[in-house]
Amino acid sequence: MQRLKVVSNSSPLIHLSRIGRLYLLQELFNEVIIPCAVYKEVVEEGMGQPGALEVKNAPWIKVLPIKNKSMKTLLMTFLDEGEAEAIILALETGADLLLIDEREGRQHAKKLGLRVAGTVGILLKAKRIGLN
Repeated sequence: MQRLKVVSNSSPLIHLSRIGRLYLLQELFNEVIIPCAVYKEVVEEGMGQPGALEVKNAPWIKVLPIKNKSMKTLLMTFLDEGEAEAIILALETGADLLLIDEREGRQHAKKLGLRVAGTVGILLKAKRIGLN
């Protein structure tokens, strides 16, 4: 299976962890990249919540900082910090796919030429190829 370069926002990580399916991301993509703001939201601010320990302890989740701070400021007029950084990181890394659930974030990502998928799309893809 071809491995895609994938960046994720917080919500797919949290939702998949909540239903015990975070491992599907590793099965489907091998590695997932998240920006610092997403790590902070899920692991630090979300301590004790679904996804916090799972993301912190997943060696296949790589945390990278964004470079384009002015674009972050602009995107944060419409989106939260994690969504803004996830979109920017997807652009900066040349990601094949951005995992994001929020409608407004998806719309902005698509306008910038990014391919997006959400939690439901991940579950459907996993089912289609026989992953549980």
